[in-house]
Amino acid sequence: MSECNHNCSECESKCSEQKAIKKENANEFSRIKKVIGIVSGKGGVGKSLITAMLATVLQRRGYVSAILDADITGPSIPKMFGIKERAKGTEGGILPSESKFGTKIMSTNLLLENETDPVVWRGPMIAEMVKQFWTEVVWGEVDYMFVDMPPGTGDVPLTVFQSLPVDGAVVVASPQEMVGVIVEKAVNMAGMMNIPIIGFVENMSYFSCPKCGERFNIFGDGRVEETAKKFGVDSVSKIPIDPALAKACDSGTIELFCGDWIEKLADKIERL
Repeated sequence: MSECNHNCSECESKCSEQKAIKKENANEFSRIKKVIGIVSGKGGVGKSLITAMLATVLQRRGYVSAILDADITGPSIPKMFGIKERAKGTEGGILPSESKFGTKIMSTNLLLENETDPVVWRGPMIAEMVKQFWTEVVWGEVDYMFVDMPPGTGDVPLTVFQSLPVDGAVVVASPQEMVGVIVEKAVNMAGMMNIPIIGFVENMSYFSCPKCGERFNIFGDGRVEETAKKFGVDSVSKIPIDPALAKACDSGTIELFCGDWIEKLADKIERL
């Protein structure tokens, strides 16, 4: 028997792994039109920031956005949106919290008694929690759901790609060359799961001098265009190092950010 490449669409065998893969049904009171995964092969590159920005841009355009925070052990989405109150439940399921401008959010921090309490769980339990965020949360009507994933190609990204009806993925990277190599792992994983790549985002791409406007590539020249071309992706967004963005995240006012860096990526998501 040849070695399994996890691409079931090209496999003629009926192995136990292939039979076990099935999409989970959302909560019966949820109507979610499109699901977008935000991924990377490395931590600290800004997946949560890009998730929050994309959800905000689509919300500004008149759609209903939602964020499923799948980074169970390191959630940061509630803080970015200034949400501190715990999520509430009904007989129909758990109710997501809503931001000031209407983005629906579910995160482990909204279930903990204290937001600083650690989540000390093993992989399978974390993956099961992600499924429950999909199946037991009453999302209602949602046009675009963004799934903020933890880094890497482990349990949670695999669970999301296999269990949720993901329509596409956005890959986030920073300019360092080594990160570019790692990013390819995330891209290849999405390919194995037959998830199309919608676009690449290079975060912390450059710094613009506020006085003269000159750009400085503080972390070096990125390879995001090269990587995107290699995989046939035509959408590349570059996010600068901007103190205003950092301040908005820390103060819970990310929905007030100014900048058109991801508008083209949002256009492509809108065309899905």
